[in-house]
Amino acid sequence: MKSRIHKPVLSLRKPIIAHSKSALLLSTTALLVSASINANAQQNDEPIVLDTMHIEERTSDTNPYAEAGAPYKAKISGDSRHVKPLADTPQTISVLTQTAIQESGKTDLSEILAAQPGITLGTGENGNAFGDRYIIRGHEARSDVFVDGLRDPGMTTRESFAVEQIEITKGPSSTFAGRGTTGGAINAITKQASTEYNFNKLQAGLGTDNYRRIALDSNIKINDDTAIRANLLYSEKDVPDRAPADKERTGIALSGSYQATEKLNFIADYYYLDAKDSPDLGSLHTPGSTTEIVKNLPAYVQNEDFLNSKINVATLSLGYDFNDTLRLDNTTRYGTTDNGYVTTGAINATRSDTDPIAPGAAAISLDNHQGWQEVDYFVNQSNIFMDANIANTKNQFVFSIEYSDMNVTNGNYKLTASNTPDDSVTTFYPGYGDYTRNYYYITDGNGNYLDNINSKIGRQITKIEQDSDFSVETISLSVMDTITFNEHWSLFLGLRVDSFDYKNEISGRNAGLYDYSDTLFNGHIGLVYNINDDANVYATYSTSSNINGGESDVGSSCGYGGLCGNTQQVKGSKPEQTENIELGSKWNVLNDKLLLTAAIFQITKSDVMESIGDSDYEALGSLNTGKNRVKGIEVSAVGNITEELSVQFGAALMDSEILETEAKDRSGNPVDIDGKPLANFADNSAYFQLRYQATSKFAVGSIVTYSSESYVGQPDSPAGNYEIPSYTVLDLFASYKVNEQLNVRLNIGNVTDKDYYLAGYRNGAFVYIGNARNAQLTVEYGF
Repeated sequence: MKSRIHKPVLSLRKPIIAHSKSALLLSTTALLVSASINANAQQNDEPIVLDTMHIEERTSDTNPYAEAGAPYKAKISGDSRHVKPLADTPQTISVLTQTAIQESGKTDLSEILAAQPGITLGTGENGNAFGDRYIIRGHEARSDVFVDGLRDPGMTTRESFAVEQIEITKGPSSTFAGRGTTGGAINAITKQASTEYNFNKLQAGLGTDNYRRIALDSNIKINDDTAIRANLLYSEKDVPDRAPADKERTGIALSGSYQATEKLNFIADYYYLDAKDSPDLGSLHTPGSTTEIVKNLPAYVQNEDFLNSKINVATLSLGYDFNDTLRLDNTTRYGTTDNGYVTTGAINATRSDTDPIAPGAAAISLDNHQGWQEVDYFVNQSNIFMDANIANTKNQFVFSIEYSDMNVTNGNYKLTASNTPDDSVTTFYPGYGDYTRNYYYITDGNGNYLDNINSKIGRQITKIEQDSDFSVETISLSVMDTITFNEHWSLFLGLRVDSFDYKNEISGRNAGLYDYSDTLFNGHIGLVYNINDDANVYATYSTSSNINGGESDVGSSCGYGGLCGNTQQVKGSKPEQTENIELGSKWNVLNDKLLLTAAIFQITKSDVMESIGDSDYEALGSLNTGKNRVKGIEVSAVGNITEELSVQFGAALMDSEILETEAKDRSGNPVDIDGKPLANFADNSAYFQLRYQATSKFAVGSIVTYSSESYVGQPDSPAGNYEIPSYTVLDLFASYKVNEQLNVRLNIGNVTDKDYYLAGYRNGAFVYIGNARNAQLTVEYGF
C-alpha cells in the first residue's frame, strides 16, 4: 500500500521520581542509544525521513491522527511505536475517533466500548468491584487498559472528555503491552497541546433524566515553541428511567508543550477525574428461570449507596531527535486512584414460615456489596526509534525499556443498618464461618413494590482495614523491527521480555504473603503483501502471558483472576499462555477516505488457572488445568463512502469452546464441557454508525448496536445457565451548523425504548440494564 511514513505528535509525559531500579533503567537506555548510533553510522543508503505531521484539510480542533476530510477514519495510531499507518499494520486495530465518539452521544468509556463488536461487559465478584470491566474476544481485559501506551492500573471509572481517539487492538499484543492482553487491549490517546493553532470550544448540553454537561477544550499557542491546552468537564445525569441512580463527573486535563531546541521537546500533562455515582445494579432473573428477567423492577438503590473514583495522574515526556533517522522518546508517569463503593443488589427470597405478613411467600430482598481500593503507580518508558537500510531493506527499529511499580491496596467497609431487617438467617460457609444474612424485602405479601424502597436499610458506613496489599514491580525490554523488502512485501518482528517481582499480602480467607518472581517471553510476527498501492493481505502470529494473581482487585478469588493455590503452590504455577493466528486484508479505497478490513482469527489460551480448590490442585499436581479457544471473523468499514456519507461499521462472528477443564459444579461433580462456550461471550455482535451530510449546514445520523445472547459466569470458565438475551438498539442524532462558530446537535438514545441487558452475575442475582430512551441537546460554540 502507499507508504506514507509520518511521525505522530509526541505523546510524552512524566513526574521525576527516584526508584530502586532507576539506575538499571537509565544505564540500559544509554546502551540502547549507543548501539543505535553505531548502527546508524554504518548505513549508506538514503534514510527514511520521519517528517513532522502537518495539519491539512482539518479544522483546528480535529483529531490530528484522523484522515484529512474523513473524521471517522484514523490514519495512524496515537502510539508512535506503530510506525506504519493503520492500513499497513498486520493486526486488527479498531479506532474510534473523537468525532465519532462525540456524535454517538456516549461519554463514559464503558458505554463506548460496550457497543463495539467483539466486546462485552462483565460484572465481577462482589458487585463489579470498583469500576469498568471489559471482555474482548471472550477474554478478560479489565487490566489491559492503557493511556498513551502506558498501563492504567486498577479498576476505575473512565471518561472520554480528554480523549483524542480510542484504539482497540484485537488479539494478544504483549510486544507493545506486556503481560495480559489475551483478547486484546484498549489504548486511550489523550488530547495534547499544539503550537499549530489556537482554538477554544465550549460544549453545553441539556437533556432528559436531568442531564447536564458542560465542557471546555482550549488550545493556546503562546509562541512558536510553547503551547498549553486545557480540557475541563462537569456533568451530571440520572441513569435513564432508573432515578434516583445517577452519575456525576468533574474533570480537568491540562497539557503543555515546549520545543526547547530544534531537536528537543517536552510535553507535560496532568489529569484529574472525580466520579461520583449512585449506582444501579439493575434487575435479576425471575425465580426458577435462567432466561426470564424481572421487568419493570424499580430502582432500589439506597440513599447512602455510592461508587466513587478519584484519579490524579501527572506525566512528563521528552523527545530528542539525534538526526533524521534516530529519535529518543522518554515518558514518566505517576498516578494515584482512590476507588470505593457500597452498592445494593436484589436477590430472590422466600419469606420464612414464621413471617408475620405472608409466611412462605416469594419476595425480593436487598443485598450488600462493598469495598475500597487505593492505587499508586510509577512508570518510566524509553523508546528509541531508528531507521536503517540493511541489505537493501528498509528497517524501522523500535527499542524499548520500561520500568513500572504498581501498588494496589484493597479493603472493606463496615456496614451497620439502622433499620430492623424483616428476617435473618445464619448459614455456615466453609472457609468463612458463620454468615448472617439480613433480609430487607422490597415487596409486600402480594408481590407489590413498597414505597420506601430507597431507604429500606439505612446503613451507617465506616471504612475499615485492608484485606489485600498487591504490588508488581516490572522491568521490560522489547525490540521491534518493521522491514520493507520492496513495494510488495514487508515484515513486522517483535520480541518482549518482562521480568517481575510479585507480592500480595492477603488477610482473612486464604491469609498469607504470596510472593514470587518470574520472567515472561512473548513475540509477534506479521507478514504483509501489498497487492497494489491500496490493498494488502497479511498473516500474523502473536503470544501473550497472564500471571497468577494478576488481577489487582480480587485478592485470592481465583475464578476472577486472583490468586490460585496456597502460598507455596503459587510459586510453582506457570503463567497462562495465549497464541493468536490471524489472516486478514485491508483495502484503503476512495482516495484513502474509506478503509475496509476483514480478518479471520483463532486465539488459543492454555495453562489456564481454574478455581477448583487446594486439595484438587495437590491431587492433579498442577494449577494450570484449563484450555479454551476462540475463533471467528471480523470485518469493518470506516471513513467516507461519499463526501456526504460517513460510516463506522464493524461486525464480529465468533465461536468459543472450552477444550479442557477441571471445573466442578457446586456439588463437586465435574462439569460437562461438550460444546460449552466461554462465559460472558456473545457469538455475534455488530456496530453501525452512519452519518449523512444532507446540506452544508444539516447532518443526520443513526447508530445500530447488536449483540447475540450470552451466558454469565467467571472468566475463562464454561458458560453458566443464566442467559443475557440478544438485543438490537437504535440511536439517532442530527446536527445543525448555525454559523462558523455555533453548532447544535441532538442525540436520541434507544429510540424504541427497548428493554435490554448488558451483563449479569454468575448466579443470576443481578443483571445490568441498558439505558432506556433518552435525549440530549448539545450546543457547541467555538471562539
